[in-house]
Amino acid sequence: MHKVKLNILGLSVSQSQSGAYALVLAEENGDRRIPIIIGPIEAQSIAIQLEGLKPPRPLTHDLFKQMASAFDINISEVIIYKLEEGIFYSELVCIKDGNQLIIDSRTSDAVALALRFGSPIYTTEEILERAGIVIEFENEQNQEEWNRPASEEQPRGKKHEYGKYTSAELSEMLTSAINDEDYERASAIRDEINRRRKE
Repeated sequence: MHKVKLNILGLSVSQSQSGAYALVLAEENGDRRIPIIIGPIEAQSIAIQLEGLKPPRPLTHDLFKQMASAFDINISEVIIYKLEEGIFYSELVCIKDGNQLIIDSRTSDAVALALRFGSPIYTTEEILERAGIVIEFENEQNQEEWNRPASEEQPRGKKHEYGKYTSAELSEMLTSAINDEDYERASAIRDEINRRRKE
């Protein structure tokens, strides 16, 4: 099986399914993209890891990572190995004491765990041929926006919403948003803090 490495391009609200999100994975050395529809809980888990936010209590995927680490189990890679009736199937390739174990997983969970373990994500050339799409851009600016890593994206309409607050106020608001588990708001506040640091 020829494996093709994928990178996480971003998350967006699904246009086809209400309340769902589209996780976009990009071929590392190519132009093809794979959009995968996932639920809001998994999208939140992926988003807060991409944003580098720390929830006050561990989420399910954080708990899985802690449990695996406690028993010296590592996820060496994630493989999206099958596409059937619009559903992507994935496997976690786990290593324990030098032995390899394959565990079946939903793709959304596999990606959330890959982020936490720092594991690469792969798929097959066959799946890329079937599900991969190539985005045609009208100009370079649109292409740059599409190719921007998910961690650099800012929610629309919130770019400088927090510009009127002091740095100390923003820090308090960030802590409050994380404690309230309002990660979208926390992400926007964090973006404003980072923007100021770069100025």
